[in-house]
Amino acid sequence: MTIQNFLTVSDHNRDVSGMKYIYPVVSRRAGGVSIGINLNINNACNWRCVYCQVPNLTRGTPPPIELEVLEKELRSFLTYALHGDFMERYVAEEDRHLQDIAFSGNGEPTSAKEFPEVLILVEKVLRDFNLLGENQPNPIKVRLITNGSLIDKQEIRNSISHLAKCNGEVWFKLDAGTKEGIARINDVNINPQSHIQRLKHCAEICPTFIQTCMFVMDGVPPQEADITAYLALISQVKQVIEAFIYTD
Repeated sequence: MTIQNFLTVSDHNRDVSGMKYIYPVVSRRAGGVSIGINLNINNACNWRCVYCQVPNLTRGTPPPIELEVLEKELRSFLTYALHGDFMERYVAEEDRHLQDIAFSGNGEPTSAKEFPEVLILVEKVLRDFNLLGENQPNPIKVRLITNGSLIDKQEIRNSISHLAKCNGEVWFKLDAGTKEGIARINDVNINPQSHIQRLKHCAEICPTFIQTCMFVMDGVPPQEADITAYLALISQVKQVIEAFIYTD
């Protein structure tokens, strides 16, 4: 490990562990330590959100995933976190809870061709560590943090159904209620109604939360019309989802 100080909720450096795919963070949303899986090691994503903090972000998809490397890193880090002195050395006492495994990296994780295989691998490792299973009183969460753009693909929906069986949940990005707002914030040209249908399909097969970021942009806060459009859009799924809304 190359960590020098305690992890904080404001530092989600993907390189902090010195590993290729695995990195630890203290997550405010998860409420403790989250083990991140970064499949987009080339800093490539199919969206380009204005608030994204990934350095040198490019459009694209990740390179082929080295499954053996990922498995070795995950097993190694879980051993360190559960049986070594990782928590004492790098995590403040109040945050020393291993909360989840999160697919959250430097781009859209479902854009990796190997994503279904990676999920199977993660489930196997967690079961080997007795972190998943019907007899576990507090099984670890497996979270997919996604922009939801690839939910239309059958193989991705199949993986999300599998995720639900692994004590999983989806955190689904939705930042605006209009086509213009989505283009301005996420730099993509998509129809809000098409995206809300993706969200519905996701929520039908796996517990799903909406993630929304609202912020001042060029000195201008969200306008009432933008908020009204957003609320009207998510009202279509209010029976099947919960929401995380962040303001800045």
